[in-house]
Amino acid sequence: MLNWFIHAAKRLWAESMYVVGEDNSHEDLEVFFVNFPSAKQYFSQFKHMEDPLEMERSLQLRKHARRVMGAINTVVENLNDSEKVSSVLALVGKAHALKHKVEPIYFKKLTGVMVEVIAEEYPNDFTPEAHGAWTKMKTLIYTHVTAAYKEVGWAQYPTATL
Repeated sequence: MLNWFIHAAKRLWAESMYVVGEDNSHEDLEVFFVNFPSAKQYFSQFKHMEDPLEMERSLQLRKHARRVMGAINTVVENLNDSEKVSSVLALVGKAHALKHKVEPIYFKKLTGVMVEVIAEEYPNDFTPEAHGAWTKMKTLIYTHVTAAYKEVGWAQYPTATL
């Protein structure tokens, strides 16, 4: 069962999202911020942007999107190495909990948006198998990130309107 997930996630990533991550990785964050504008509160450089076109042109947003895609790429490339996956997502979770004070629910929302964008951009590649793999990937990311939040004693609860 795990091998199926690893194979399906890596294949879809290689065929679609990772290629897009080089040029259009910002699309996920743009859709995320349009759908969940309260998430922008954590980004001083673009928290006041309302226009999706302005977001698309933002160098800061593009830079952050490349970091997000880089972390996810590392996770996908290392799905066979659970320690590496845990390590990468723990670093992400701890940084967002301690330094950025981001509510963990936003990771669930962002990964949901990513799955929606992949499905819309690559409908022929987004088979039921791929959907199952990326649903499992969403769960994997959220589970590891929230574990890191708990490890550092995160005591805040979602207050933003999602």
